[in-house]
Amino acid sequence: MSISTRFKLSFMMFLEFFIWGAWFVTLGTFLGNNLHATGGQTGSVFSTQSWGAIIAPFIIGLIADRYFNAEKILGVLHIIGAILMYQMYKATDIAVFYPYVLSYMILFMPTLALVNSVSFNQMKNPEKEFSIIRVFGTLGWIIAGLTISFVFHWDATENVSAGMLKNTFLMAGAASLLLGLFSFTLPATPPKGKTGEKVKVSDLLGLDALKLLKDKNFAIFFISSILICIPLAFYYQNANAFLSNVGVTNPTGKMTIGQMSEVLFLLLLPVFFSRFGFKKTILVGMLAWAVRYALFAYGNAGALSFMLIIGIALHGICYDFFFVSGQIYTDSKAGEKYKSAAQGLITLATYGVGMLIGFEVAGHITDTYKAADGTFDWKMVWIIPSGIAAVVFLLFALLFNDKKADAKA
Repeated sequence: MSISTRFKLSFMMFLEFFIWGAWFVTLGTFLGNNLHATGGQTGSVFSTQSWGAIIAPFIIGLIADRYFNAEKILGVLHIIGAILMYQMYKATDIAVFYPYVLSYMILFMPTLALVNSVSFNQMKNPEKEFSIIRVFGTLGWIIAGLTISFVFHWDATENVSAGMLKNTFLMAGAASLLLGLFSFTLPATPPKGKTGEKVKVSDLLGLDALKLLKDKNFAIFFISSILICIPLAFYYQNANAFLSNVGVTNPTGKMTIGQMSEVLFLLLLPVFFSRFGFKKTILVGMLAWAVRYALFAYGNAGALSFMLIIGIALHGICYDFFFVSGQIYTDSKAGEKYKSAAQGLITLATYGVGMLIGFEVAGHITDTYKAADGTFDWKMVWIIPSGIAAVVFLLFALLFNDKKADAKA
């Protein structure tokens, strides 16, 4: 790969995740403070990510894989996304905001697969080359958070009250327009499928991989993956609003510690995986969810602020040890015939079904523990997902017994 191509792919990844991190992290805080959304309404807005994940395979499978170059579709989607971001910036009511964010997520979620497709098309050895390119995406997310907190201070208490968080949509929109235009300079990535080839819904959604559920252990893993996404949704929906509400300074910037931790534990995962096996690795990931939420429940912005920081830093273990391990396990169980279908099915189950349920539950719980004066019983808001994660941990520990998977690890 030439230096020019490497730079283009790295910059593409940086912008892709900078855009997402520039508005999604502070979304819950914005909705509550600027649009006065209820927990249920906030849950519905966050659920647009899940609807986007469910619809994405159709856009990729029906259009990108058959008719147009991936980099051109990427460009068009991001240019339209920039326009939708501007509409979200101007919205002053949740009823006006919702259709724009739903439209945006339906267009954005497919771009996550498109940037991977463009990258893989230029690589001779993806196993070695992709991680070096993909890490720029994580850096983009981190830079977005640091910019919000330490450059513009939009998430400072007084600026949140003044409505400054809506500027995050302008920043994300500008980056989206830049990536949209830049995409047309990316290396050509022609469609892989045949134009006249019949498309099956089962192929798009990975439903052929449902045959893997006949394996008891895979079925337990599959159900556990859906269930663990319920507490995961609480973090995306409530973490920034919680940290801001309890008085943590520069909350968005501090949440980037989670992404830094993700990079670190991604590097440690192969060692842990080979030494302790799949079951123990994934159990550590599940337990980390329960522990982080307990830390959130009992920590504060004063003397116990270290508990909140540790909770944020556990994100690397929570995400890498469960989701990345799960992807590796799924790949090992699927075999050559169902590899892509199985990964598609797990993505649909987690980011689609699991988090769709999770955002609804998180919204209901948040409303339940919101007082008439607008304050929250954050202890209960976090104890409940901590308990859910603990139950999933116990069920998986007792029911999953795949010695072959651990032997391979």
